[in-house]
Amino acid sequence: MMMSLPPDYRPLESEAFMSPIQAEYFRQKLLRWRTDLIREADGTLASLSEGGIHEADITDRASVETDRALELRTRDRARKLVSKIDQALGRIEEGSYGYCEETGEPIGLRRLEARPIATMSIEAQERHERKERVYRDD
Repeated sequence: MMMSLPPDYRPLESEAFMSPIQAEYFRQKLLRWRTDLIREADGTLASLSEGGIHEADITDRASVETDRALELRTRDRARKLVSKIDQALGRIEEGSYGYCEETGEPIGLRRLEARPIATMSIEAQERHERKERVYRDD
């Protein structure tokens, strides 16, 4: 698809939904997001591999271990997010990006701006979450 966008381009409701220029806009947005996440993960990996915990005090050591565990959980979330970004990029390539996987209706530009990996419209997502609450085990 690869096209150049005007530097200040933003998708408009008045344009045809998921026109080539809109799809390219979201493709570039997703690629930037993915690059940022991978860069952050590489930085975390470098800092975690700098060596073991050298704190003599047991409280300091526990604090460092807690920080590392939190950082690893954050990186795991980022890894899952990269996977969702890759899936969204695949949907752009196949032409289904921006359409609700449940209803087939357009998801909407405002929702895609806020959450470019969205796969459902707000209404479908709310139905899904209500159903989930009803059927989850407490």
